[in-house]
This record gives sequence, structure tokens and C-alpha cells, in this order.
Amino acid sequence: MRRAAAARPAGARTAPTRRTAPVRRTSLGLLAAALLAGCGTGAPGAAPEASATPATTAPSGGTAAPDPSRSPAGRTPEGTLLVADFGADTVTFVDPGPDGSGRGGAPIASVKAGTAPYGLVVGEDGRAWVATAEGVAVVDTRQRTRLALIPYATESGPVTTGEYRGGGMGIAMAPDGGHVYVGVNVPGRDGAVEVIDTATREVTGTARVGMRPFDVDVSPDGREVYATDHDSFDVTAVDADTLATRRMEVAPYGTEGGLGSWLKPHYAVVRPSDGALLLPFEGERLAVLDPRTGRVAIERMTANTHQHGAALTSDGTLLVVGTGPIGPDDEDPSLTVRAPDGTERIVPLDGPHEDVAVSKDGRTAYVTGGFTRDGHWNGITVVDLDDEKSEPVRLAAGNRPLGISVL
Repeated sequence: MRRAAAARPAGARTAPTRRTAPVRRTSLGLLAAALLAGCGTGAPGAAPEASATPATTAPSGGTAAPDPSRSPAGRTPEGTLLVADFGADTVTFVDPGPDGSGRGGAPIASVKAGTAPYGLVVGEDGRAWVATAEGVAVVDTRQRTRLALIPYATESGPVTTGEYRGGGMGIAMAPDGGHVYVGVNVPGRDGAVEVIDTATREVTGTARVGMRPFDVDVSPDGREVYATDHDSFDVTAVDADTLATRRMEVAPYGTEGGLGSWLKPHYAVVRPSDGALLLPFEGERLAVLDPRTGRVAIERMTANTHQHGAALTSDGTLLVVGTGPIGPDDEDPSLTVRAPDGTERIVPLDGPHEDVAVSKDGRTAYVTGGFTRDGHWNGITVVDLDDEKSEPVRLAAGNRPLGISVL
């Protein structure tokens, strides 16, 4: 039986009815006042802080307290998962179990980051950079302490929480680790990509991008930064040296419906082989953007569900998170496993999910249950990418986890 769409938060936009015709459109009347919700500004850099270990909710609805005995402070093992707790002000370290399958795994500890953490990225030095509503938190993942909270240069109003909050969203790191790029949402207006020097922990530049930069990616050569601008139906390319920008529309269903449309870009991945950006839409269309020309080619997808997070494995397999239906003709939540030749396997998921990361050996996917809208749950679904017959495993993890990285 098809699951009903998740309940809407107060003030959120109403979901339009999905059409089965080749081109689906939404109504202009769906503009949401929630888009004007408040947003975050930065706070001064903070001294290192002791790690905290608050309780987290287990997938069953019970409580699973982080278990520091699994790994004493300062000894975070390789393969640990780090998630951004969008429902709290922390990041949580999660042991995925002895074989990474989620069986026997549990949260280890949580560390204060800042209000409503969204995306995160981890450098080779073990430092995590976490986009919060207040600023970018710098977390030492080995010692499990917060080192700093870097304020945004972009003025975006008061610090709030929720789906439409201002402040940091997508975040990425330059290939050489010298800079971090964070997309800053300014509710109701164009956003920004801010450049942070990882050595000085200071904002060194700002580029104007489109509205609500859900995701940020970097070209393989590090010369360009890409902001996926959710509410303006485009991708902004930012020159990493000059901060000059180019806007490229990515709207395979058109732009009718404006801010009220569901059919907008969310997350992207950069294909290393040619630098193309892959942007999934609705489990039906994969937009392949050539950033050199701005041209978009469309490939067919098969999950037929609203899609958010995406990741690539080392062999070029594309993983895409299906959050669930937005109309009566949609399918339930899923993880699409798309091979480089375009063939797809659809793995059903229990409840909405948001983002995905893959183990270093490419054999396991970790899908966060936080979700930006209602219907989230406090855990991770672990999917075996090699064994098509294995059932996904649910693992307790933090408070409404969104961004995720494998340490």
C-alpha cells in the first residue's frame, strides 16, 4: 500500500498534485510564507569545548544513549560516521558496527556545533566543517571537540531553526584542503557562497548566488565552485580565484510555480570523468549539466519519487535518496543505485530520508533519516550495495540527522 505524503509543518507550502503527463507543472498560488522565516548570523570563534554525550532516539522510538566505552575520547576509529543533527545544535559520532553493516552499531558521542547544523565536510586532517545557522563550526573529529565557530560575512537575520532557516546549507572543500565553500541562505533573497581559509579560519571572500543554496560542490581541478540554487531553478558557477559567477538554469520541468514548485534542483554531484554535474529530479529525470557550456542533457530515471541527497562511489555508481511521494502517483521512499551504464536498482526505504554517504570501500551506503520536512526520524539506514537480497538495517544516530560523512 502506498504511504501517504508526510504531514506539512505549520506555514509550509501545500504540495501540488503530481501529473503523469510528460511535463508536470505546479501552481503559482503555492508560494509559502514560510520562505520568509528567519536566518542565522555568525558568532565569534569559540575555544575548544569538551564533547557532550546527550541521549539520542533509537529507530524503534526508544532512547539510545551514546556509548563512549566503544571509543574513548581522542580515539575516534576510522569508518566512524559523523552526522549533522539538524534537530539539535550538535554533530553525532556513530559506530556503524564491527563490519560497517549497522548491526551492533550505536552512537558514540555528540559534540556542540551550532544551531540547526545542515551540511558538513571533513578534511584529510580530521577536521569537520559544519554549516549551522550561526556560522561554520570547526570540529576536531579525532579529539571530538569544537575548535571554533566562524561567523558568516553575509547578513541574514536572526538565528532560527526549521526547513526554511537562514545561514549555512551546502558546504564543500577544495581538493587541496586550503579552502571551504559554504552556501548561505538569505530567506526571500539571493544567497551567497562564502570562502573560508582553512588555515586562518576566516572568511576571505563572498560571491552572490541564487536562492537557497541547498548544495555546494567543487570541480575536480578546484577552479570552480557550484551552488545548487533550489528556489531559483539554477546552478551558480563561482570562479575560485576571482569569485566571478555564471548562472545556469536547470529546470527539466520548467519554472512554472516559482517558489511554490516542488520540481526544483536539490543536490548535485560532480562526475570526475568529465566534470559534469548530475542533478536528479523526481526519480524520473537525471539532469546532466555541462558547466562549460551551460547545456543540460536529460536521462531517464525509474524510482518515481521526490529526490534529495546524492553521492558517487569510486566506480561511478550514483546513489540518490528518494524522500517519498509528493503526489498520488508517486512511489514511497527509496535509494536509487544507478550504475554508470544507466541501469538502476531501487532499494525501498522505511520513511523519509535526506542525504547519503558511501563507505570507503564502496560497498555500503549510509542514508540519513533527518529529512528537511516533516516525517523525519533519528537514525541512519544502512544499505549493502553488493548484496541485492540483504535487507537495509536501521541504526540510531543523533537528532534529525541530515549531512553525513564517513571518517
